[in-house]
Amino acid sequence: MNPIILDNGNLRLSFNPQNGALCGLSAPQMNWDILDRAELGLSYRLLVPINDELRNNPVHGEEQQLSFYELSNDGKHLTLVWDGVTSKHTGKIDIKITLHVVLEGQEAVYYMDIANHTPYQVESVYCPYLGDTKHPEKSKWFKMFFYSYASATEWELWPHFYNLKGYYGVDYPTQFATNAVSGTNPASPFTLIRNENMGLYCGVKANSSELVAWHSELRPGWDSSIDARVPEVMEISGKPVHTRFAAVHMPYILPGETRSLTPIALSAYQGGWQQGTDIYKAWRKSWMKAFSPPAWAAEPHAWQQLHINSPEDELRLRFIDLPKVAEECVRYGVKAIQLVGWNNGGQDQGNPTHDFDPRMGTYEELKSAIAACQRLGVKIVLFSKFVWADRGTAWFRDKLIEYAIKDPYGDYYMHPGYQYQTPAQLLDINTKRLVPMCFLSEEYRKICQTEFLKLVELGADGMLFDECLHHTPAWVCFDLGHGHRYGAPVFQNDRLLIEEFRKLPGVPQDFLMAGEACYDWEMEQYQLSYHRSEHKQHIPLSRYMLPEAQFMTAVTGFNDRNMINQCLMMRYIISYEPYNFKGRLSDYPETMAYGLKMDMLRTELRKWLWDGEFRDTCGASVTHLNGEAHSTYSVFEAADGTKAIVIVNYEDHPVTVRVDLQGSSISKYRLVDCDQWMAADVMEIPGRSAAVAL
Repeated sequence: MNPIILDNGNLRLSFNPQNGALCGLSAPQMNWDILDRAELGLSYRLLVPINDELRNNPVHGEEQQLSFYELSNDGKHLTLVWDGVTSKHTGKIDIKITLHVVLEGQEAVYYMDIANHTPYQVESVYCPYLGDTKHPEKSKWFKMFFYSYASATEWELWPHFYNLKGYYGVDYPTQFATNAVSGTNPASPFTLIRNENMGLYCGVKANSSELVAWHSELRPGWDSSIDARVPEVMEISGKPVHTRFAAVHMPYILPGETRSLTPIALSAYQGGWQQGTDIYKAWRKSWMKAFSPPAWAAEPHAWQQLHINSPEDELRLRFIDLPKVAEECVRYGVKAIQLVGWNNGGQDQGNPTHDFDPRMGTYEELKSAIAACQRLGVKIVLFSKFVWADRGTAWFRDKLIEYAIKDPYGDYYMHPGYQYQTPAQLLDINTKRLVPMCFLSEEYRKICQTEFLKLVELGADGMLFDECLHHTPAWVCFDLGHGHRYGAPVFQNDRLLIEEFRKLPGVPQDFLMAGEACYDWEMEQYQLSYHRSEHKQHIPLSRYMLPEAQFMTAVTGFNDRNMINQCLMMRYIISYEPYNFKGRLSDYPETMAYGLKMDMLRTELRKWLWDGEFRDTCGASVTHLNGEAHSTYSVFEAADGTKAIVIVNYEDHPVTVRVDLQGSSISKYRLVDCDQWMAADVMEIPGRSAAVAL
């Protein structure tokens, strides 16, 4: 049997002409045989439930015979057709599958069409489906990498493979999207399967919010379960050792429907996660542009986040006292206040209402206080939340329940909610439960528009939409009363909601649309994204994907030099938040003093550190005098091609380092809290400090 070959120099794919399985996959330029055992080849997998009688009724593509295949004359387009398939439990069923595998530049792109002529629905589809993803030789490790909350999550595939789903629910150690914040399209539109020097990119190739999840599975299982160790042999107990990988689509194709799945691109690359991400960036740049912020938000500046009430009724500040907070912001050079808990009932209560809380003052007092802050030069951004409804309200029980995202049984999904202050809440006794609402419902979006305009009418400079990034625990909605199809993806109108807000009468052109940890595509509408990144291993994936966009992170420590250094290194706006955003700027003078020095330096060197392109660690290397790598640094490239590098020392003791900027030396450096520029052959950086070198 001679396999069908597709080869673009970057990937070589071999297909079985009898069943269409991908029986070989390699990256020739890297000498990496990703799949080299033909007997492990797979093509696709469907799940076709037989109503409620038999849920788990799979169709295994490798067990089907091809009806037709055709390779184009230029060898770049392979068409595979299965006209009818056999499911595990019901025999032959009338589903036609057409798969096009097309070489597009360095990529191999999978396009699948499914025509469902059965009385059942096609619930899920694994495609592409790789029967093995073997790590390159001489690897130190092998991992799966994908977006998660402005950063990245990595799951180890080898030498350990951790089971991330309940042992009781799977036959093999399995890794699947673990929550609705990350791990699936559109929040995570690509994944990398990689070692330290190379990897396989797998990503969507369409601006589609259809649910696609990244899935891996170790077969037959562990060698040693106590440490989740992958067997270091080709066979164990007479069974082949292999790691399957799939892009799993959840299309819910009903009887009589024909659907095209979201196309998926594969590409091999050399380098680290940055080079893999560059593949995604190049494609996304072809169709998406980030929305520019108002002029004030585009300048180097800092914010304060201030929480004034929760569901347990702290009532920390009267509206008339807000200008006093702004006066303090002026003294510390802080440009904006994000006001949290101003709405009736406090933070995370009464959603989606955006009425003011009368216990802290009148409507006119709040509006006047906002205007007074603005006269001082301090912008007011109001915390908002539209994704949830508070289950405990009469509004939800009487009306909003109609617009809740529903599961296949007609019940609404529910988020467990958040606990505040009192033992009854911290023990999760009286927590307010939250119900995710369906943005696919035009009626619900109109309710959101009414609530949003309340912020505009107060005269605020913008909103920060908390939790705009997810709909936990919902992925799709089954309520046809919302005007969408059965099993429609709930992320689909995330951007439309904000686009509609922007077009409402009376909304100023410079009204800031900000959100929490906006996933990449949301930045097509949002102008600033806030997240929390307080750990030394934080991967600035959002920043790398959108170097020019505005990202902000929390600074909470009372001498929080390291978080301020991280803000410099990753071009993050500081959000000052003493006492977990319940205090005042004067509560932590050491943090404020160092933050002010950092922002002054960043403004002085804005050509690189603000207006330049963030390149993470690409284009430079930093080493200690003993030759060991120093990992916490970033490179910024100005429009004229000149570069600056920020080196951070997170440790308490000083370090001495050298910089190699692609073979050229740097001319000078200085520390954040020292105005003196120094010669730069070797740099000594004190503990919990940062240097900028030019």
